[in-house]
Amino acid sequence: MVDIKYIGHSAFQITNGENAVLIDPLVNINPKYDWKKQPVKDILLTHAHADHLGQAIEIAKDLDIVITAVPELAAYCSSQGAKTKPVSLGSWLNYSWGKAVFLPAFHSSSLPDGSYGGCAASIFMDIEGIRIYHAGDTCLTSEMKTIKELYAPQIAMLPIGGNYTMDVDHAAIAAKWLGVRTVIPMHYGTFPEIEADVEKFIKLVNMNNTTVGVLNPEEI
Repeated sequence: MVDIKYIGHSAFQITNGENAVLIDPLVNINPKYDWKKQPVKDILLTHAHADHLGQAIEIAKDLDIVITAVPELAAYCSSQGAKTKPVSLGSWLNYSWGKAVFLPAFHSSSLPDGSYGGCAASIFMDIEGIRIYHAGDTCLTSEMKTIKELYAPQIAMLPIGGNYTMDVDHAAIAAKWLGVRTVIPMHYGTFPEIEADVEKFIKLVNMNNTTVGVLNPEEI
């Protein structure tokens, strides 16, 4: 059984049996989350910004696991002592919990020292036939129509906070273009610039026969 935990912001843990993956682990945002008690086997990063890199390096070193990221970000994590798997976009990657492919996102990406962090990515995962798309930080893009055609995602984690990413109006269109059954909103409410009207988002998405699953990080 596949279990999805929303840790907060854009951070998720997805568990398949005795194996789990962390995505964009800004985990210090949630005092209830303890990675030391989780079966985490891998970390996937969409891009280098601090609110997505989060505690990835600390967790990877503590648990002796690998961070998968685009080459520039992987090289930075490696320089900090973490094990890494550098990848580019467009190839299936096999893991103990399932498989994933890094896909386009339209966003900037800079390392903690301000240098270039490589291209931003979104991540599609196939876990026991459950098809999950984590959009990372992105604007609305026609790539989402291609993702629907090629991968037919069932669940999408979409940013809705605006300012740095899609807002609720554009994210609702993204949900339609992706053709997903369930949308989990993310990247909103963490700080004032990304406050979002979740009720409006729910109404907009429900018009397209898709369900919004608002996950509460306090209930992990």
